[in-house]
Amino acid sequence: MNYATRQAYYRAIEADRGSKVIAFVTGDRHGLQTQIAVDAVEPFVSLLDTIGPTKKISLILDTHGGQTSAAWRLINLLRSFGDEIEIIVPTKAMSAGTLMALGADAIVMTKQAALGPIDPSLSNHPLNPVVNGNQFVAVSAEAVRGYLDEVKKDLNDPAAIAEVWVNLANQIHPIVLGEIFRLGGQIRSMAKTLIQGQVKEEEVQDKIINLLCSDSGSHDYTINRRYAAEIGLNILKPSAQLYDILSQTTKSYHAELKTLEPYNPVTMLSGNPKQSYQLVRGLIEGTEAGCYGFVSEGELSIHNAGAGPVINDARSFEGWRKLP
Repeated sequence: MNYATRQAYYRAIEADRGSKVIAFVTGDRHGLQTQIAVDAVEPFVSLLDTIGPTKKISLILDTHGGQTSAAWRLINLLRSFGDEIEIIVPTKAMSAGTLMALGADAIVMTKQAALGPIDPSLSNHPLNPVVNGNQFVAVSAEAVRGYLDEVKKDLNDPAAIAEVWVNLANQIHPIVLGEIFRLGGQIRSMAKTLIQGQVKEEEVQDKIINLLCSDSGSHDYTINRRYAAEIGLNILKPSAQLYDILSQTTKSYHAELKTLEPYNPVTMLSGNPKQSYQLVRGLIEGTEAGCYGFVSEGELSIHNAGAGPVINDARSFEGWRKLP
């Protein structure tokens, strides 16, 4: 358990930033990735209740993203407890993580930190397109919008454009199309509301939101510290001392979540027919209020079938839990 070590780092960060620190890390371990979701609200509330209303909160955020509605709730929750909110990005705050960063008063980024587009996609809708018989294909609102914009450059005939819509609806269910366009409008509205505390000029606000929602061209596009400052976000550089502390903190996250070790149930079994497990896949923690982990628990077993060995994963628990 590395939380005791990180507590010392958090105290040093609090002294450097004049704030109370909370950390939120969604794990990247291959096969056990986690994301920002509404189930993170309860542990956040527990930590914030322990801290109480305070002048400044520094949220250390390390994530590839997740649910935009959850990001919206979390940043507004922080706002209700702290007069000033800053988000510290040691490595990445992508997608919904970038949306949270827009709602901060300032964003502290290391030289390797990255933000990214906030354009929504629908990945698990039961009516999504399917490939290989059972694999759902994520549908991006901005990808569909970009396709239609390109088509309209070459077509002026309303009948031809209507045919394009019909063909598109044959590939992507109309309900899915309606949902992603609704999400696209919703995330722009969220971003517009959140960014006002950080960027005052409306023209700059719109430029940033357009870049993050569509003009970047790809959901994998990354925005480094220099570019984030150039487009108008309130970006701060960590001191050399803070940078070193953040580097050590990030290494501790990797060790705790075993980020660099791909999840392999065969290896976990180690030749045994059964093996119980507890895997920590994400972290929400503060200096004094303790550590919550996103935990998967269960039992692996292996048995022989006609086509060869089959591994069964009987998962008994999955969710956020306070760790000892």
